[in-house]
Amino acid sequence: MGRKKQYDYFKKMEQLAENVHIAAEVLEEIVENYSSNNFVEKADKIHEIEKNSDYIVEELTNKLYDAFITPIEREDILMISERLDDILDGINAMTYLFENLVITEMREETDKFATLVTKAAKGVYEAMKEFPKFKNSKTLKDLISDVNNVESQGDRLYSRLKKQLFSQEQDILEIVKWKEIYDGFELIINYNEDAVDLIDGMTIKNT
Repeated sequence: MGRKKQYDYFKKMEQLAENVHIAAEVLEEIVENYSSNNFVEKADKIHEIEKNSDYIVEELTNKLYDAFITPIEREDILMISERLDDILDGINAMTYLFENLVITEMREETDKFATLVTKAAKGVYEAMKEFPKFKNSKTLKDLISDVNNVESQGDRLYSRLKKQLFSQEQDILEIVKWKEIYDGFELIINYNEDAVDLIDGMTIKNT
C-alpha cells in the first residue's frame, strides 16, 4: 500500500493568497471601468472567489483538527488563513457597498486606492509563495517590507482623499457614502499588512 500523501498546508494558504490577488485585480477592473453592466459580471466573479476561499478555509481547519504533525503550529496556520480570508471578505464587501450605496460613478482618484489594494494583494501572494522557504529565504523580508510600504501609501491617500471629501463636497449624502467607501479600501489594505506581519512574526518564531 502506498504512503498517504501529506496535506500541504502551505500550498492551501498559497491558494488563498492567490485568490486574494485575483479578487483584488477584479475589484480594480470594476473601479477603472465602472458601469452597471460591467459591475454585475465582475462582482459575481468576486463572490465566487470568496465562496471558493471559504471552502478552502473550512477544509484547512478540518485538517488541522485531525493533524498529528504540522509544519508550523496549528494556531499560526489558522491565524494566517483567517487573515487571508479577512482580506477577501473586505474585497467582497466593497462590491456590496457600491451596490447598496447606489454608486453611479467613481470619484476622482478612487482608482489609486484600487491599484494599491492590488499591489498589496500581489505582495501578500508573493510572500505566501516564499513563506515555505522562510528559514533560508533571501527575499521574504523584502516582500514583507514592500507590503508595509504600500500600506503607508494607502494611509497617505486615505488621509488626503478624506480631507478633500470633507472640505470640497457639499452634498452630505455623498460625504456619508464616500467616507464608508474610503474606510473600506483602507481596511482591506490594513488586512494585507496584517497578513504579512503575521508571516514575519512566524518566521522569527520558527527560526
